[in-house]
Amino acid sequence: MRVAPPIVLSSAERATLVAWAHGKKFPVRLVQRARIVTLAADGVTSQEIARQLAISRPTVQLWRERFLALRMVGLEKDAPRPGRIPSIPERKVRAVVEATLHTQPPAATHWSVRRMAKAQGMSPMSVQRIWKQHGLKPHLIKTFKVSRDKQFVEKLYDVVGLYLNPPDKSLVLCVDEKSQIQALDRTQPGLPLKKGRCGTMTHDYKRHGTTTLFAALSMLDGTVIGDCMPRHRHQEFIRFLKTIDANTPPDPDLHLIVDNYGTHKHPRVKSWLRRHPRFHLHFTPTSSSWLNLIERWFRDLTGKRIRRGSFRSVRELIAAIHEYLDNHNQNPRVFLWTASVERILAKVAKCKEALDTLH
Repeated sequence: MRVAPPIVLSSAERATLVAWAHGKKFPVRLVQRARIVTLAADGVTSQEIARQLAISRPTVQLWRERFLALRMVGLEKDAPRPGRIPSIPERKVRAVVEATLHTQPPAATHWSVRRMAKAQGMSPMSVQRIWKQHGLKPHLIKTFKVSRDKQFVEKLYDVVGLYLNPPDKSLVLCVDEKSQIQALDRTQPGLPLKKGRCGTMTHDYKRHGTTTLFAALSMLDGTVIGDCMPRHRHQEFIRFLKTIDANTPPDPDLHLIVDNYGTHKHPRVKSWLRRHPRFHLHFTPTSSSWLNLIERWFRDLTGKRIRRGSFRSVRELIAAIHEYLDNHNQNPRVFLWTASVERILAKVAKCKEALDTLH
């Protein structure tokens, strides 16, 4: 008769196994394995252990051998299992990934799940699982623009320096125009929000004119100076500079961060600035509107008050904008710039490297 190899326990192993075998907070499978090894170490045969614990003899033999091979570690974790054999061969998975990354379907710009499934001869769900596994999302796209300004680095240091280390006894303002804001009125009234249903609005609208919002965001306290005007020429910009002058303390210098729109560089604007030496204009690099934090405030204005609004006239639109301005200034939010110049330049360099590789 075949005799199982004897098991000899150290004092530490026996103490641990006894604790596992009689513990109430351990998993059942671990308690069972501890009892098997403890009984085997006491000289009990595998057949008798199987009868006492109401399990099969092959199970007893399995855990005796696992303990002899791996000791305590072999009891704590199950042996790795091979798992189900994949129904889709690896070469087919590679073919789907390669086709998604490097080809386009006929008469289309990107692959859909069903088009790829038809092209590869598999089910749409299989394509979906492969894309999810490899992080592929052909239906999504992000926009970008790399600045080609020859003075990009100098302007970047200038603007970021104002955010992170503003001059003493001065006020930094982010200034820009949100032009051509349309007073749109929906053609039919929508249904209100209710349980289980979102609000509705018609896809078409009536145009009732436009306005331009001139705004200046204070980096000190987050307040916004704003004024709506029918156009955005240099005359309106000078008028807004006068508004800023009237609504800020007279002593500190004013450092205005603006973009490269021609209105900001008009000869009459330059002449006005010479007569008001406390005003200093700092220009962001071309194609770098993200450097001007007023754009972040414009996004909030659009999302919270304009996009879903319905305005029967320009007057209603202007009233809504001023209402939002007043409400914001009652409890202003300060936008903090945290990105350093070195971090921005590293990202730009990485982007340019990727573009050069593609082209």
